Amino acid sequence: MIRIANTRNANEATTLTTGCRWEEWTDEDLLQEFRCTGIRDAFEELVHRYEKELYNYLYGRLRNADDAEDAFQKTFLAVLKECDKFDASREFRPWLYRIASNKAKDYHRAKKILSIDAPLGGDDDACTIADGIEGTEPAPYEDPIERETIGKVREAVAELPEQMRQAVYMVYFQGFSYRDVAEAIGVHPSTVSLRLAHAVTKLNYMLKSVG
Repeated sequence: MIRIANTRNANEATTLTTGCRWEEWTDEDLLQEFRCTGIRDAFEELVHRYEKELYNYLYGRLRNADDAEDAFQKTFLAVLKECDKFDASREFRPWLYRIASNKAKDYHRAKKILSIDAPLGGDDDACTIADGIEGTEPAPYEDPIERETIGKVREAVAELPEQMRQAVYMVYFQGFSYRDVAEAIGVHPSTVSLRLAHAVTKLNYMLKSVG
């Protein structure tokens, strides 16, 4: 497993033979330098830049320190292995977060963590939180128990703190991407993701007896 977060002091200035500091390079140029030359210091600078930010994002998704650390390491292992696939005309950060999000999803699937798309009450055919957020009112012919469950989900969503409720409605009800929501409300996409993670955790707690 790759361990590079503590390979150098945060204040240590690593330079190229040209005298240019790594800290002055863009993320994209650092990855390109590593991809073309194999200079490990360039890759270590990338990991160092995202150590706290990406770990916090993963912790917000997984709510477990060990899992977040492991997912962080696996994310940069994937970057290491897949750097040749990176489109140099795009930004590095969204690509990195897509990889990290996929790693978090892998943990959710592996541990069967209840999510917004998971059935309530342990029944595979039961309603999900998503059912209560998306679409219109249930059709008249739908099961009355299902109708009641969807109603409870919507009531729970309405009780969320404003920032969480806003993120839930914009992403799951209106279909906005994290980036679209972030631009609309003036925050980073990782903030939107964290708000959604907290919202889903809170909804699961509020609805744990539903199903």
